[in-house]
Amino acid sequence: MVRIAIATSMLWLLASCASSHFDVGGTETVLPLSRAWVDGRQVEYITTDISDAAMARAAGVNYAPRLRDAIASRPSVLERVYKFSGGEQISIFQSAPRPVGAGNTDQAYSPLWRLVMVTRRASGIGPELKSEEELLSAQEKGLVSLEVTDIVVNCPVTRAVGGGSLQGVR
Repeated sequence: MVRIAIATSMLWLLASCASSHFDVGGTETVLPLSRAWVDGRQVEYITTDISDAAMARAAGVNYAPRLRDAIASRPSVLERVYKFSGGEQISIFQSAPRPVGAGNTDQAYSPLWRLVMVTRRASGIGPELKSEEELLSAQEKGLVSLEVTDIVVNCPVTRAVGGGSLQGVR
């Protein structure tokens, strides 16, 4: 009986946090948005946590070393985020919710990303790569190299540029 009451209380608390009526004193949090490419379309996302201390400090987000444990999870809960080492273009995500929000039908989407560093091999900036397919093609041609890291980043997609968004996103 006690377990049922606790479980019911936990479900109520979780539902309240997800509810549009949840209000903790009417406060608002504003976080910087970043953009990434997903299959030739742009999405906006926020970064809240990174498993690497130096990157977390540089980005001004939570250092969350336990995120690295997600690498060993089976089946994997991680997607790949491709970050350009020279900062010459925005990142590329492996997936994104379609559409953004509760109606998402993309079963592969996860807000947890394993960081893959992309380095252009030729000097100068090449064409902007807008999908994982274009990136992997560039790798096959020897135009870029990819380094899979043990860094895990929590970056939920909040809006599709020119499309839907999470409730409350302006």
